Amino acid sequence: MGAGHSHGGHSHSHGHSHAPSIPATSGSASLVDRSKERQRYVYVILISAVILAIEIVGGLRSHSVSLLQDALHVFSDLMAQGLSLAALALAARPADSRRTYGWYRIEILAALLNGLTLMVLSGAVLWKGWQRLHSPVEVQTNVMLVAAAIGLLGNLIGAKLLHGFDSLNARGAYLHLVLDTLSSVVVVVGGLIMYFAHGLYFIDPLFSMALGIFVLYNAYALIRDAVDVLLETVPRSMDLAGVTHAIDRIDGVRAVHDLHIWTITSGLYALSAHIVASESAGGHDALLNRVQEVLLREFRISHTTLQIESETHEHVGHIC
Repeated sequence: MGAGHSHGGHSHSHGHSHAPSIPATSGSASLVDRSKERQRYVYVILISAVILAIEIVGGLRSHSVSLLQDALHVFSDLMAQGLSLAALALAARPADSRRTYGWYRIEILAALLNGLTLMVLSGAVLWKGWQRLHSPVEVQTNVMLVAAAIGLLGNLIGAKLLHGFDSLNARGAYLHLVLDTLSSVVVVVGGLIMYFAHGLYFIDPLFSMALGIFVLYNAYALIRDAVDVLLETVPRSMDLAGVTHAIDRIDGVRAVHDLHIWTITSGLYALSAHIVASESAGGHDALLNRVQEVLLREFRISHTTLQIESETHEHVGHIC
C-alpha cells in the first residue's frame, strides 16, 4: 500500500503496482509458474506457425477460400500469442524517467495494428469468397480436409498446453485457441459436405464468408478495446458508479469526487480520486489503508493515486 503524506490540509497516496492486480502467493512459486507459462507459449507459437503454413499451402493448392480464411484466423491468434509472450518479457523491464508505466502500452499498440491488419486481410478474403460464390471453383477436398484436420489437431494441442493457467494473457490466448478449434471444425464440416456431395463447391465460399464475418467482428472488438485503452476510458468490466458507491460506504469517507479509472494494459487497472474525509476518519493513513484494501479486494485495483481532503478543503474547485 502507498504511504500517506500530509500537505496543507490534504494528503496524497500513490499505491503503485506494475503487475496485474492479482494477490501473490509465494514469490518463488510465482516465478516458476510464469517461467512455465512462457515455455508453453513458445510451444503454442511454434504449433500455430506450422498450422498457418500448412493451411496457406493447403488453401492455395485446394482452391479453398474457407481454408484460407481459417489460416487468417490462425494468423490473428499467432500475433496474439506473440504479443502475450512479449508482454511477459517486457513486464520484467523497469520503468524509466520517460516511460513511467514501463512498456505495457506496446501490447495495446500492437493489438491495434493487429486489428487493423485483420480488417484489411479479412475484407480481401470476403471479396474473394463473394466472387467464388458467383463463379464456384472445384475444390480439391482431399487436400483441404488433410490441411484442416491438421489445423484442428494443432489447435486442440495448443489449447491443452495453455489450459489451467490463471493469468489474463494465458486465459485470453486459450480462448482464442478454442475459437480457432471451432473455426477448424467448420472448415472440416464444409470439406466433408463437398467430399460426399460432389459438386456443391459453393459451400466453400459460403463458409469462408461466414468465417470472414466472424473474424471481422473479432477484429472490430480488438480495435475498439485498444482504442478504449489509449483514450483511457473506464474499463468495460468496471462499474464507475459501483466503485464510487463502494468508496462512499467506507467508514470515515464523507464524499468522493474526481474519480477516474483507466487501463494501463490488459488486466492492469489504475485509479485516481479525491476523497473527502469526515472528522471521524481516524487519521488519513488509516483511511487510505481502508480505501486501498476495498479497491484491491472488491475490484482488483492496486495501482491507485488517492488525495485525501479535509471537510474544510472541499470547497476548492477541481478540474477533471
